Amino acid sequence: MTAAQLPPVAPEVTATLVEDLSPRLRKRLDAAVTKLGARPTHRVGDTVTIAVDDDTELRLHCPGGVVATADAITCGCLLAPACVHRAAAACAAPTAEPEPDLADRPTREVPGSASATDPGTSGSAPSPEVASPAQRAAADALWSAGAAVLEAGVDGAGAVTQSALLRAAHTARLRQLPRAAGAALSVVTLLRAARAGDPSYRTAGLVTALAELLGTAHRVGTASGAELAAVRGRARRPYSPDGSLRLYGLFTEPVVTDSGHGGVRTWVAGSDGRLCTVGDVAPGGVGRAVGVADRAVRLGDCSLTHRELGRAGLAVSGATVSPDGRLGAGKGVKAVSAKGAAWTEPPLAALWETPPSEQAARALRSTSRYADPDGGGSDLLFLDVELIGPVRESGGTSLLALCEGSVPVRLAVADDDPALAHRDNLMLLAAAPGTRLRIIGRLVPALHPRLTLLACSHPTGEGTIDLGLDRLRRADLPDPAAHVRPAPPQPGESGAHSPLYLLERRVEQTVPAGRAALGMLGDVTAETWRLRRAGLPTAAGLLTALCTSAARRDRDLFGRLLPADTDGFAMYWLTAARYTAAVAESLCAAAWEPTREGPAAVPSVPDEGPTVRCLERQAAPEFSQPVGQSQPGPRS
Repeated sequence: MTAAQLPPVAPEVTATLVEDLSPRLRKRLDAAVTKLGARPTHRVGDTVTIAVDDDTELRLHCPGGVVATADAITCGCLLAPACVHRAAAACAAPTAEPEPDLADRPTREVPGSASATDPGTSGSAPSPEVASPAQRAAADALWSAGAAVLEAGVDGAGAVTQSALLRAAHTARLRQLPRAAGAALSVVTLLRAARAGDPSYRTAGLVTALAELLGTAHRVGTASGAELAAVRGRARRPYSPDGSLRLYGLFTEPVVTDSGHGGVRTWVAGSDGRLCTVGDVAPGGVGRAVGVADRAVRLGDCSLTHRELGRAGLAVSGATVSPDGRLGAGKGVKAVSAKGAAWTEPPLAALWETPPSEQAARALRSTSRYADPDGGGSDLLFLDVELIGPVRESGGTSLLALCEGSVPVRLAVADDDPALAHRDNLMLLAAAPGTRLRIIGRLVPALHPRLTLLACSHPTGEGTIDLGLDRLRRADLPDPAAHVRPAPPQPGESGAHSPLYLLERRVEQTVPAGRAALGMLGDVTAETWRLRRAGLPTAAGLLTALCTSAARRDRDLFGRLLPADTDGFAMYWLTAARYTAAVAESLCAAAWEPTREGPAAVPSVPDEGPTVRCLERQAAPEFSQPVGQSQPGPRS
């Protein structure tokens, strides 16, 4: 049995079943989840049956595809309904997304003391809205649950710890905090993937999700006005009317998710250069992603397929658009096919006229790990490049190219699945050095300019290529250039690396092993010296404070160990995680800046301390004060 064979279970159902277990059964819950995962499963209609043993069956009733109540999970053993099997099944199943209508229902906030106005100053402007006491309590519960995960690490965050997160997430959604609730569900999903040995799991993903959870929960008590609205988030993507639009197709990319969904996303641009997308993603995996590209676009009366729309145009009336540029397909939307435009013709040609450094800065604002989900923006870059040749890397082979300002850019594969054409096309392009192409890629935040290649102009100059769907042939490539420009020196060839990784690896090390593992590191003086020498004094202070907080265990008057300060350690860890992300993004933006001396270099060489220190202050001004001299303040 796998999690994909079980129906999704509502978070509050899992939390309720675990909370109802006796302390003795809670200790056996993780073993019961593992044992239940090896049992056979079959489904008939809306009922999924698990054979616990030869004489006992466990049933999950999922009308509508979701197990919505605790009574919908029944067991035939003698201890039911107080048995461990029901809770184990709920913990083994994927977590269902809560109904968005519940969080979208308008409610009147109860203002706190900070928002109360003085009766004697009724003519003054009203104070900004602040979180209600119920929201602050929900945020505190999320913080405590997230700090418990950080304390225990992946190895210790079993079903009981996960159920506490699910309960806090459900409460937060009831209190109109969908952004924090969504972050908690993401943490639970990644914890289960890590504990199950899912090959798609990455520690960096769990670090981002956990920092988003703790950061959002912390900000609920301090935010007000527009900032509070961003911290709360939205449970459902809003679509706003946008009148009539004249759109021009750019390209179509396949979409394959870790959850088994597949489809395509077609990018179009308006007359003013604004980017929008038309998508078709549903359960089906990579097979559906390849097949759906030749299906008609689900938008009004349009008869174009996604492939055709990527090279044609569209006239839309009654359009609705979400903040991230997705076009709605409501009943009032009407669309017909129209003439498209080449990449070298207006209005599309204007997309390539923006300097690469400005495009990279814009993309970083939208791809930031902690950006506002409703902030909009695009992570695409539009570049004119000259191909240099293949470059071997630890994760595979990428293609080196030079763009405007002689900035060396590494072009990587967007998806390595052999059913898609990304890898084969990149290898063919790598065999044609000297070729000049107009490309579209997605920014990859790194210490050197890097993109995942999505589309390019045809090497013959006629038409465009969707690199995930269309396949190049050797006959399409020009003859090798008689004179190929030598490859410029690349970041890493001269040993110039940013020592920021010394702090990043400690942040990541905490997640799988917990606070105790970080507390056993001992002296980190050598690492902090390297950080200070490279112009990162704040990083050095954060590393010292983080390790000191992890190792600190106070004792009472009788010499007994007191409980660890999980809140203080979580605050230091959150500060370090947000700091490293901010500085890494600043270094990425600086790498795209052209230099007078030649190709862009990573501004992280030890001799460039003042430059890096300036970038550090620009990226994270809130961390510019000395760190580690005092304990973190209260969360709210």
